[in-house]
Amino acid sequence: MVGSETPIPTTAFAPYQSLAASLLPFAIDGRDGSHDITHLLRVWKNVVILQATEGGNGLVLSASVLLHDCVAVGKDSPLRSQASRLAADKAAAALVGLGWQQTDIDAVSHAIEAHSFSANIAPVTLEAKILQDADRLDAIGMVGVARCFYVAGRLGRALYDPVDPQARHRPYDDTLYGIDHFHTKLLGLASDFQTATGARLAEQRSQRLSRFLDEFLDEL
Repeated sequence: MVGSETPIPTTAFAPYQSLAASLLPFAIDGRDGSHDITHLLRVWKNVVILQATEGGNGLVLSASVLLHDCVAVGKDSPLRSQASRLAADKAAAALVGLGWQQTDIDAVSHAIEAHSFSANIAPVTLEAKILQDADRLDAIGMVGVARCFYVAGRLGRALYDPVDPQARHRPYDDTLYGIDHFHTKLLGLASDFQTATGARLAEQRSQRLSRFLDEFLDEL
């Protein structure tokens, strides 16, 4: 659901604002601030940038963005690796209800299922590659920093290990310390982007992550 206090800015999804109006009621499941309407808006903005140089079917991309997180599964849930498949199934049902062609439904379903890091599914269509890149761009850079610590706080994890914050004498463990997530996932994301434009933007944002980490540790 979309919280009653959150406006639904369908015009931000232009030229697909009518589609956004139809799909936003299905788009948000729960009240996770790292996967809310603002996340969808940022991912859509990334998609627009990527599509401008990479191409892709705009209708498929817009539906994929709007519905890619339509099923919420906690980061610490044993079902986490199935989240994107569950979202793809829910998205397909919504699009069937809107009378979409099966080929387009299949394209959206694949893009949604393949976007997830946890699912470990290779994207095979251009739209799936663009959605994966656009979603991962939101996990790195300064927004990625904010989301990292937001999620750590929701899960009751400490910011860092006060004894060994740089993990010189222990393995990294992001189930205990938020800052460890930089090493277990975030800093490695830039090396696995699907499009040339996405890879260029990812490198810029990954450098910001590295600078933040250096400054964070310097303050400790």
